[in-house]
Amino acid sequence: MIKNRNFENQLIVDAVVDSMKSKKAKNIVVMDFGRMRQMVCDYFVICQAANTPQAEAIADSIIYNLRHTPGLHPIGIEGRQNAEWILLDYGSVVVHVFQEKARQFYRIEDLWADAEFTHVAETD
Repeated sequence: MIKNRNFENQLIVDAVVDSMKSKKAKNIVVMDFGRMRQMVCDYFVICQAANTPQAEAIADSIIYNLRHTPGLHPIGIEGRQNAEWILLDYGSVVVHVFQEKARQFYRIEDLWADAEFTHVAETD
């Protein structure tokens, strides 16, 4: 059961990262909480958008691709109103799409420094 869950989580993470890259997201980071206890999710996937339209496009791409690939729908969506920080909750994988000022202000990576970090290479 655990192996299937880990495999499913990795498929979700990969689809999220691919969607982010397709919309030219910057500074993509995958935070793996697998070794940490009592976490509400297994992964954060974080990226940065240059502006509101790009943040919305990244979030829309993720929602569309996950809905049409493995048939997943977000449990919750927050932050669409101003798009400074859009959160997509897929249960075991939580996606954060930040604009630069919000990412610098909230410093979410610093809050969860015990996680295992993977910095995704950017494509041109």
